[in-house]
Amino acid sequence: MLRRIVAIMFVSLLLFPVYSSAQIKMFSEPPFSHYKVSPGDTFWFIAKRYGLDYRELMRLNPDVEPTNMHVGEVIRLKETASNHNAFEDQVAQLVNQERAKQGLRPLTHRADLKAVAHKKAEDMINSNYFSHTSPNYGSPFQMMKTFGISYTTAGENIAKGQKTPQEVMTAWMNSPGHKANILKPEFDTIGVGFYHGAWVQMFIKAN
Repeated sequence: MLRRIVAIMFVSLLLFPVYSSAQIKMFSEPPFSHYKVSPGDTFWFIAKRYGLDYRELMRLNPDVEPTNMHVGEVIRLKETASNHNAFEDQVAQLVNQERAKQGLRPLTHRADLKAVAHKKAEDMINSNYFSHTSPNYGSPFQMMKTFGISYTTAGENIAKGQKTPQEVMTAWMNSPGHKANILKPEFDTIGVGFYHGAWVQMFIKAN
């Protein structure tokens, strides 16, 4: 009996390393345009995994700090991949597509509200939180007023970690509360912010 127990324990010890030493899949070229940073990632490792030159990867992502890559932030792997700034406009376009399906008027993607939404996305990353209430600016309504945005009604959607505008919009449209903001008839203006994997939509009915 004792011999049998020892044998079982020995076999078990041999099995564990199989799971802890799983190999990371390597590619000769990137199978997709964008990549979400994981813990321990570096430009050198990502470039090696996807068959790229790490210097080219750095050129494609000039706003990413090589020594301080944020887990969850999205980087470009291909020249043809959308720039992060373009993501904000694409989200606004997708919002208006969803509103058009419901016969609602489009929202204006206004530069000043867009700047506030981008600052909120930066704040979520730099201050390491995920909440509608910022430790630095307070509620989204307080933040809008601090930056001179006037409104009669307002709302905010936030998300973190999605890689593309379509991915984050799908997530929001699958959530009743977020979807309600996107399709609220009273809103006439939107500002979209994106920074290192954090997404923000700010909605208002302008005064």
